[in-house]
Amino acid sequence: METEISGGSYGDVVLFLATAGVVVPVLRRFGVNPILGFLAAGVVLGPHGLGTYRATVPWLRYITIGNPLEMAQLAEFGVVFLLFAIGLGLSWERLWTLRRLVFGLGGLQVVICAAVITAAAMALGLPLVPAVVVGVALALSSTAMVMPLLVERKLQHSRAGRAIFSVLLLQDLAVAPILITLAVLADHQGESFSPTMLLAFAPAIGGLLALVAFGRIVLRPMMRSVARADSQELFVAASLLVVIGAGLAAAMAGISMALGAFIAGLLLAETEHRRRIERTVEPFQGLLLGLFFVSVGTSLDLSLLMAAPLHVLGITVGVMIVNAAVVFALSRLFGLGALSSVDAALMLAASGEFAFVVLQVAMRQDLLGPQIGHKVLVASTLSMFCIPLLSWLGATIRRSAAARP
Repeated sequence: METEISGGSYGDVVLFLATAGVVVPVLRRFGVNPILGFLAAGVVLGPHGLGTYRATVPWLRYITIGNPLEMAQLAEFGVVFLLFAIGLGLSWERLWTLRRLVFGLGGLQVVICAAVITAAAMALGLPLVPAVVVGVALALSSTAMVMPLLVERKLQHSRAGRAIFSVLLLQDLAVAPILITLAVLADHQGESFSPTMLLAFAPAIGGLLALVAFGRIVLRPMMRSVARADSQELFVAASLLVVIGAGLAAAMAGISMALGAFIAGLLLAETEHRRRIERTVEPFQGLLLGLFFVSVGTSLDLSLLMAAPLHVLGITVGVMIVNAAVVFALSRLFGLGALSSVDAALMLAASGEFAFVVLQVAMRQDLLGPQIGHKVLVASTLSMFCIPLLSWLGATIRRSAAARP
């Protein structure tokens, strides 16, 4: 039986692979960061770039992204794999060792940045709930972009790197309670707060505990059994099953897929197969992260930027200034040196991938109007474009300080 295959069904995948295999290496040769290459490709080839002319120039459908929503769903796994890799490189002991930075520096950063941005949004006329949504979303930095840049600059084991990692880790852990809180607010719109509303958090907490218990009982014996089979194909399949299965299980329990994958990585971090699992998932992580950045680029609606450039750019610059100032002050308070504090402030100044998740969920649940929501999304995307440049600025400041007599 013959199966008819439509080329359009695979066009976006082929286009992404061409970007990963041709465009990005060319840009890298000219010194352009590959993350910027993926983001720029998403902007140019997305529905708000060349894609706007698909109806009038038919051949553009072959070189533009036709289904950005489908790509975005697949691209979410890039962040899932990244969080799994972070958990795999961590351990419960190391998390306990970093508790002061994770729960102290990280916790204060999220609370203070969210509070300042919320206050600014309310001063500009937003009601309390939409302002809180915007404040929380823009207080979250980009784990997916910052962590690879830390490795590239060999800062992951420095004091600045540990502080940045700790803040990002706390932010990632905070995503689940933020999303759960949005769901509770959506279900109780117009109601005053009561202690019974806290019961809505019980299923997610129970799901999290069940995931940890199930992982301890099943994951380690399963990976040992697969390793004894001495089959590379089976080990690859099992590794992918762990990452994707943990993410889907977390999603069904009402917590984020990324947090579920992080917990799975954390549970496997102390097994003898950690290094092998790390090498196995690394190619998938890199490819899916590239797809994630292309997806972020496609979400940049240039028409909104052109319609209100001062408004959008004002949000972008204002958020980066607030986040950088708060992180610098807190870093100094927690004993980091001036250069390390500057590095942390610059790397964590911009918004991140979870801002898209928080803002889109809030808009779907009518907690945030689409007009301001889309403007904030564009501002968040623009700030992410600045992350490699902010990292370069931090490296330049370090070199200048080192060159002084």
